[in-house]
Amino acid sequence: MKRNEIINDAEICNKAEAFEAFDDIPTNPHLGNTIGDVINRRYGRREVLRGALGVSAATALFGTSALIAPKQAAAAAGDRFSFDELQWGNDVNHHIAEGYDAKVLLRWGDPITADAEPFDPMNQSAEKQSKQFGYNNDYVGFAEIEPGRGMLCVNHEYTNEEVMFPGLGRQDRDGFQGMTKEIVDIEMAAHGGSVVEIAKGDAGWEVVLDSPRNRRITALETEMTFSGPAAGHDRMKTNADPGGMAVIGTINNCAGGMTPWGTYLLAEENFHGYFWTDVVDGDGDPDVSAQPEAASMERYGVPGRWYAWGQYHDRFNIDKEPNEPNRFGYIVEVDPMNPDATPIKHTALGRFRHEGAETIVASDGKLVIYSGDDNRFDYLYKWVSAGTVSDETAVFGSPLLSEGTLYVALFNDDGTIDWLPMIHGEGPLTAENGFNSQADIAIDTRLAADLLGATPMDRPEDAQPRGDGTTYVMLTNNTRREPGDENAANPRADNAFGHIIEIKEEGGNHSAATGTWDILVKCGDPTIAAVGAQWNPETSENGWFGSPDNCAIDADGRLWISTDQGGNWGKTGKSDGLYSLETEGALRGHSKLFFRCPVGAELCGPYFAEEGETLFLAVQHPGTDGTSDFAGFERASTFEDPATRWPDFQDGIPPRPSVVVVTKAGGGKIAV
Repeated sequence: MKRNEIINDAEICNKAEAFEAFDDIPTNPHLGNTIGDVINRRYGRREVLRGALGVSAATALFGTSALIAPKQAAAAAGDRFSFDELQWGNDVNHHIAEGYDAKVLLRWGDPITADAEPFDPMNQSAEKQSKQFGYNNDYVGFAEIEPGRGMLCVNHEYTNEEVMFPGLGRQDRDGFQGMTKEIVDIEMAAHGGSVVEIAKGDAGWEVVLDSPRNRRITALETEMTFSGPAAGHDRMKTNADPGGMAVIGTINNCAGGMTPWGTYLLAEENFHGYFWTDVVDGDGDPDVSAQPEAASMERYGVPGRWYAWGQYHDRFNIDKEPNEPNRFGYIVEVDPMNPDATPIKHTALGRFRHEGAETIVASDGKLVIYSGDDNRFDYLYKWVSAGTVSDETAVFGSPLLSEGTLYVALFNDDGTIDWLPMIHGEGPLTAENGFNSQADIAIDTRLAADLLGATPMDRPEDAQPRGDGTTYVMLTNNTRREPGDENAANPRADNAFGHIIEIKEEGGNHSAATGTWDILVKCGDPTIAAVGAQWNPETSENGWFGSPDNCAIDADGRLWISTDQGGNWGKTGKSDGLYSLETEGALRGHSKLFFRCPVGAELCGPYFAEEGETLFLAVQHPGTDGTSDFAGFERASTFEDPATRWPDFQDGIPPRPSVVVVTKAGGGKIAV
């Protein structure tokens, strides 16, 4: 399906589903030796088939009870997650396991500064939105000031015009009918991030509205600077910024991370979708063949023309500013304690569709950051600092984020992993191949990884490190895998359900250049042999899931998974949610449902604070994804007619992306 066909596909009802469809289009031309090929050689097709037949045979002989064991069996096996799992389903509200409270803390449009105006969806403006909580909250982080008080840091990934603004409905996205500069500016002000002080009182966590630290980071007006090898490079210079050192805003901030010193990292993911061109080919797709940055633009999918911003702001029109896309796709550092600090885009960490920026201090003291490139058949990366974390380096703008080595992953057939260094002058990364300096590697990280022969992955998203040298990598899905390409880690053609890979770094040291890998689970319904799912046999019908996206390690070292099925939730019948997932012992691969979203929403975050007594979750784009499959509704949501009005449930108020804070009734650690 071509880009313009996706944009105008009648089955695609909203921007979230359009994003998922675009993610289905690989931009990597080097599709040989994918992670699927590697795993197939490692485990062997016969073992894969034997596993699938085993599921089929067990179901036929003993029924689904052979795969869906009672909770008593799990408890007897040593379940480390102490809660009674939630019943799966999909409806207009959110749900939490018994014994826990899930309180809506912040909603789109809520004031976050003392002078902000109340939310009025019929009379929004960019000025109002710049002081209100943004749209589509994704990553959530927390920087503690003192016990019971800290700065909540939240990404705002993108906007859904059809449910944000009255009268737009499902517009023709290629022509952007109904769009105006005023609407575009509101959208830009709703992107970026929110930094909000919160405090815990008798009524639980509340926003400290008069905190001088509260601020919005927006795509409309927040000035940022660059660090690292691409800072000030000719390819970063524009008419508005001839020095190549100042850029306005950050966009499509998906997952992120917090540094050990308490600064906030926003990951720029699908930045390509915001750029515009008036030049199209015979199929109506963007034509960049005459652009000086044509090869780079093709590899990154620029311009996507998902938004009308380039019609009103020249910097998002590549015909006028061909270098502007080179200034997005980075990890952005924000100091949550200082609202006057200029955010920094750290180019040394590479430019790609970053999903996450999860940090850890390795056993040798170096800072390590893992990040996936969220596209089918793209790569997994990690950054290793040159220096070590100390009082001198643990500061905003630290050289630990600009001096070091970026690596890309090569998964070998024998279950080992090699981290390939991306250093100018080494191997193929030379001027002869178009890389004249480390700046070119920073800007064209994907092209450099192609030359190094990294392993194309099945849409790598969050990658969460644990202190013992283990990292869990979320591979959301790959519906572009063709029949005949099945393998053990990606054993299914048209894989709509994804899987999770576990990496063990050499010597338990996250900065190591080698390690081993294995598959933790293959997602999907284990009672359907054709799905080829792989779970611990104690996993119940409530516990299995599809499309792992974000994850977190709690204070006890346990793994939690949030899901993003997009419009594909109709294939499972389950809303997205949060699941515990056991990684050790007899219950390895055992999952339980803890929280589930309202219809059409994706669950993001999750983030544990207070040594596991508080859990922050982000529920984004409620009432949008897959609503044509929602029984009794079965149509696209609009502002006037949404599938749910969560969380307010008031006439005239559209669904509002929100951050939810989870605590245990009566206090104490979650799931302990």
